Amino acid sequence: MGLFLKFINNTRKPSGILGKIMIYSMNKGHAKMADWGIKHFPKIQFQNLLDIGCGGGRNALTLLKKYDCAHLTAVDYSPLCVEKTRQYNQQFIKEKRCDVLEANVQTLPFPSDSFEMVTAFETIYFWPGLEDCFKEVYRVLSHEGYFCIVSESDGEDAESQKYEKIIDGMHNYTLIQIKETLKKVGFKTIDCFHHEVKPWIAVIARK
Repeated sequence: MGLFLKFINNTRKPSGILGKIMIYSMNKGHAKMADWGIKHFPKIQFQNLLDIGCGGGRNALTLLKKYDCAHLTAVDYSPLCVEKTRQYNQQFIKEKRCDVLEANVQTLPFPSDSFEMVTAFETIYFWPGLEDCFKEVYRVLSHEGYFCIVSESDGEDAESQKYEKIIDGMHNYTLIQIKETLKKVGFKTIDCFHHEVKPWIAVIARK
């Protein structure tokens, strides 16, 4: 595998030197997209938040600032991402408003009904078995809790389809596929947003 392919495949689970570079590029390169998505999040002062696939921790920090009364738990199955997210959010960790754990979306280490909002930025591409993973999110959400998804791809843009062919385990989902899977799992209301120019999408589902 060439250097470029090795680097691109660090999108899924960053590790090593290339993973550190990837995490830096994620924090910087996805900031505008993430901020656009967050504008659609509920305007409620939650108490308990969960960010799945926290990457480099930039979005966790944004959420902690937006929901300034909340405690946020950030998880990722990449030890390197956990390390970087802890570094990025060390002040909030000291203030006991943030915990960062190594965990897999397939088996989240939390009791049912634990969080009022769960977020997933640029990550569902790599979730194995989307329906089962959505069921796990549904389980840890409290009654009438929110599941917020933000992705750079709408599943139909040529750029993401190109990367899907060269990144192991990547699958781009369309808004229709995401919405149908959320309904199947049991989410009551689902609002979908599509950027007017870019293929960015945000999905806000309520349990």
